[in-house]
Amino acid sequence: MQNPKALTATSLIQPVNRRHFLMKLTGTAAAMAVWNPLDLRAAGKLAPLPPGVKISLQISTNASDEDLQFAQQLGVEYVNIPTGGDRATLDNFVRLKQRVEAAGLKVWNIGNSNVHNMHEVTLNLPGRDQKIEEYKNYLRNLAKAGISYTTYAHMGNGIWSSARETTRGNASARAFDMSKNPKGYWGTNVFEGAITHGRKFSKEELWENYTYFIKQVVPLAEELGMRIGIHPDDPPVPELGGVPRCIFGNFDGYARALKIANSPNIGVCLCAGTWMEGGKHMGKDVFEAARAFAKMGKLWKIHFRNVSAPIPHFVETFVDNGYTDMLKLMKTLHEVDFRGAVIADHVPTMVGGPRTGWAYSIGYMKALLRAVRARKA
Repeated sequence: MQNPKALTATSLIQPVNRRHFLMKLTGTAAAMAVWNPLDLRAAGKLAPLPPGVKISLQISTNASDEDLQFAQQLGVEYVNIPTGGDRATLDNFVRLKQRVEAAGLKVWNIGNSNVHNMHEVTLNLPGRDQKIEEYKNYLRNLAKAGISYTTYAHMGNGIWSSARETTRGNASARAFDMSKNPKGYWGTNVFEGAITHGRKFSKEELWENYTYFIKQVVPLAEELGMRIGIHPDDPPVPELGGVPRCIFGNFDGYARALKIANSPNIGVCLCAGTWMEGGKHMGKDVFEAARAFAKMGKLWKIHFRNVSAPIPHFVETFVDNGYTDMLKLMKTLHEVDFRGAVIADHVPTMVGGPRTGWAYSIGYMKALLRAVRARKA
């Protein structure tokens, strides 16, 4: 992180009116005027992460002043920002980072959907090398903007879901049911049926394609000092649409993939909900996986969410309403000295507008963290 603006916990949760926020933004922008991110040089090695679990909030790439104020009021320190399309540029990354820091917050990562779930790369389709170069340029731009972590997903035909269902209190939520013709979605692409790309792919092909990609990315990640946390396949069904989910669909696949990468810069974004979706198929439960990845020094981000049951049918429910003990998961993260970011994710829709669900999840996560810290005190 470059020039993070330090705030006390008290100041983070102070109400900020629009006039004060804009004054703060202007002052910070002036103070940073001498900093030119384009002059940054590669870090060359991984910077140590500051101690502590970092509960953070996902905000929109078009976050308003109120959205940033909402983050302040929640008392989070870090935010995560998705981008894509023509917004995934260096200038926009710099603008977003400066704007967030002007609000007294820090950026954990800025995503780019253009180079996330690239079927050209995963399946060796036309345009593969161009997409790899696009991904590498994205890493360069993150580094120039002063951001040193990114999440990557390696699915060949998107995130699969069936029709939305309801969970507690009739809240609408994403669902997956193998018996109800689920489809894969990513960007404008829709993948459906027994064969999504005209033929079946072998596990060997998938491993060859991953190796081709990661061997090109590792040298640059190491040069830039960039951590890349790889997200599990969602859902981790062994095969969907003729595409095996054999690499990031279970623990053994992860272990083999990390060994192939053979780099301190390639690690894990552990989506707890996705891991729970896989159930026994994953080889380790979410607690065992967190401990194993932490022991490797490769656990850098957690998507802290719960689901109703493992595949073949699950609903993404409230964080306190699924089949997994989330207090135990937070306790596990505390015990392994996890120093990355923990975010709420795929939050069910609640009465009161979109912020209601996010506030509930963040408040619950903060309470769990306080509880496990109190037990150690």
